[in-house]
Amino acid sequence: MFNSRYFKHSKRGQLWGFCILFFYTSPLFSSANFVQAKELTYKTTEGLPQRTFIGAIGVDLNLDFSVQPPLFFSLSQEKVSEQYVNLNNTTGELYTSATEIDRETLCPDNAEGRGCVLSLDVIVLPQQYFQLVKVKILIEDVNDNKPEFLVDEIVMYIPENTAVNARYAVEHSAVDPDLGSNGVQTYWLVNDFEMFTLDVEENEGGERTPFLIVTETLDRETQAEYITDIIAEDGGIPPRLGAATFKIIITDVNDNCPQYTEPHINVILHGNTTTGEHVARLHAIDPDLDDNAQISYAYSERVPRDARSLFHLDKMTGVIKLAGKIDRGTATFYKLTVLAHGPGCIPAVATVNINILKVITGPPSVIARYIAPEKEGVVTLKESEPAFSPVAFFTVKNLDTNQRADCHLEGSGPFRLVPYQLFQNEYLLETTEPLDFERTQEYELIVVAKNTQGLVLKTFLKVQVLDENDNAPVFQQSLVEITVEENNPPNSFLIQLQASDQDSEGRGEVIYLLGGDAPGIFVVEQVTGVLTVATSLDREEQETYRFIVRAVDQGIPRKESIATVVITVKDRNDNTPRFINKDFTFFVPENFPEYGEIGVLSVTDADSGENGWVALSIINGSDIFMIDTGRGALRAKTSLDREEQGTYLLWIEAIDGGQPPLSSVTMVTVLLLDVNDNPPVVLFPQSNQSYMLVLPNTVPGTSITEVYAVDKDTGMNAVIAYSIIKRKGGETGAFAIDPETGNITLKRELSNRGLYSLLVKVSDHGQPEPLYSTIMVNFFVNETASNESYIQTLLTKEGDIEVEEKPWYVGQMTEGPERYELLSCRPILIALSVTCLGLFFLVVLLTSYICCKRLKRNRKKRSAVEIPLKTKKDSMPIVNRKLRHISNM
Repeated sequence: MFNSRYFKHSKRGQLWGFCILFFYTSPLFSSANFVQAKELTYKTTEGLPQRTFIGAIGVDLNLDFSVQPPLFFSLSQEKVSEQYVNLNNTTGELYTSATEIDRETLCPDNAEGRGCVLSLDVIVLPQQYFQLVKVKILIEDVNDNKPEFLVDEIVMYIPENTAVNARYAVEHSAVDPDLGSNGVQTYWLVNDFEMFTLDVEENEGGERTPFLIVTETLDRETQAEYITDIIAEDGGIPPRLGAATFKIIITDVNDNCPQYTEPHINVILHGNTTTGEHVARLHAIDPDLDDNAQISYAYSERVPRDARSLFHLDKMTGVIKLAGKIDRGTATFYKLTVLAHGPGCIPAVATVNINILKVITGPPSVIARYIAPEKEGVVTLKESEPAFSPVAFFTVKNLDTNQRADCHLEGSGPFRLVPYQLFQNEYLLETTEPLDFERTQEYELIVVAKNTQGLVLKTFLKVQVLDENDNAPVFQQSLVEITVEENNPPNSFLIQLQASDQDSEGRGEVIYLLGGDAPGIFVVEQVTGVLTVATSLDREEQETYRFIVRAVDQGIPRKESIATVVITVKDRNDNTPRFINKDFTFFVPENFPEYGEIGVLSVTDADSGENGWVALSIINGSDIFMIDTGRGALRAKTSLDREEQGTYLLWIEAIDGGQPPLSSVTMVTVLLLDVNDNPPVVLFPQSNQSYMLVLPNTVPGTSITEVYAVDKDTGMNAVIAYSIIKRKGGETGAFAIDPETGNITLKRELSNRGLYSLLVKVSDHGQPEPLYSTIMVNFFVNETASNESYIQTLLTKEGDIEVEEKPWYVGQMTEGPERYELLSCRPILIALSVTCLGLFFLVVLLTSYICCKRLKRNRKKRSAVEIPLKTKKDSMPIVNRKLRHISNM
């Protein structure tokens, strides 16, 4: 791919070069400064990010950048430029482009020793400075690939008779696209079992091949298979690894020969033994496999022909049966030598000594009739058969009239031989209890018949137990408890479940299944029983998982057992303490007692144990406030005054007990609620001794002055009311005060000159009791205030001050001792009011009566005498004297 593309670019470059050569050799440009092509070589490594500097063409060519028009650089291969490099057209600097350079992709057929080259043609313009620059960029290799085996499992077959230090080449070696030291350097085994080692050989081409070396003697009969991992390691820094499963199978060789389990057998036969009767059975074993373990039986050449004819030997099973009839010419003793042949082995030798007892009448004969399935003297019984299942009938014959036979059973096992009640000389062989294949698979029985002369006949019988699916798989543990840390990686291994089934073949093969209550995140491998969790667990989401796993065999019908899996997710400190609120605001009345509980900061941590223990601390303001870590209660070390500071902003940190600890911060705002602990302060008038001049001709309704007071409290505690509670001098009701503003106005004309004093009460609206202060407001009524000492004398005099008007709060207060005092005086006030009203009406009536009498009398005088109008001037002084008298009052 690269060669074809390179070829295309080369052809295009040749064509471009030809055009340029033709262009500049033409007469039009015969005077141009033509420069031959130059070559530049740069090096860079693969995998560099975009805008990585490669080289500066203009600088390396020593070009003059001050010329006019300025130099211009361009690439003739635009496709290559867009794919791998960028060229700065004004400076001639080369940079990597957005497409990352991968040496293995750019030069897939690059061999060791040959560099990977990216070739560019750079043109320098304008035409008077034209140059064609051949640029070669050598792409250096980095260790960005790990070794990989072409197969997941490598299997090697090694004969068990392999000599120590024998070497076997591992055909499937690892490949690494990287070059040099970044390629595969060595191989090693995860587990060598102290039987093997690996060596690495390098051929002329530099390819390294691993060789397996046998370091100890192998024996297939001891261990037939070794499974480990083979690791390929490159030479990068750090090195990168590749792995594959490495299975070493030890193949069998014929290094074992047959051996008899019983090399000497003695048999006694009676002269009346039936032809075909079982005489003996030879058994040899060979621990090798397959053809190497094949055994055949044969008589030795020393066994005479008549013995071979009389006693038949089955060459495959080793069973010897009586093949002819015993008569008077038959010998009384036979010695049979039987050879067990194996491939390439010296035969094993066994001897069978047969003694024949000749009798005139002969021993009783026993005829077997099998009820259970039988083949060649082997009876098969299912293990599911109940107790007292019949096996066979045995009939004893060859008995004289006066003879009786004793028939009994020899051998171990749950069997018995009992006379059949309905017939004589009939015996029934039956089981005494259910058979169990898992306990015993085979029984050898001997039915012995003996007559009164002591003649004995033995009949051999073999019973094989057939396995049935009568055992359910059994878990090693019925309760499997697993602990796993939260935030585990997906597909994490938890445990390998193990259940066994005593049945044979497929009936004992177990597969593992999850119960219906198992969450979908858990997966069990049916054959191996490996339990994994597909996702990452979160203890805060669920701490315990409990579900059922099933072990099911492959019998018919299938049997199964269950185990309970309990998975406990172990906590990790992955949760920061969390305040219930993002921030807290507490409202506390000022003057709150020291160490009183301002509020409780509720904080939780989803972790458990030490990871969930939370300690609170104050980041700022610890000199004023403290926090009770146990309850999270915020307290003040001192009494707080709102008038000094009304708001406190505290930063509270919560730190858990994990390693490393996690923390969070919240802001606490403590707002002090106002308490009516400050009475109003009168700012004007400044003192009780100050006064104000009021002209006698002041018009009623004029604002004279005001009382100005402030209260440091807030809310209703700072709402001020003004009232005149006492007076001294002047007319009653001459002055009035606005209860809200404290503005004092003149209510009527001032008839008297002199000092007027008003005692003004300044009260707030605080609860539970309002606080107040008083101020004496003094008015000096006169045209001038010429005699200051006289006025000061009047101010210092003490006298009775009468109450001029009700305080502002009368009739408005709902609580307090003054209200109860007013309520107790109400009946008296009502009585006095009624009395005064009656007297008022009486005075009005009397006054009206007197006025009427005088009016009648004057009318009579006017009618009798005419009074003349006085116009004399001397009457005016009298009037003036009266006016002066009034003004002096």
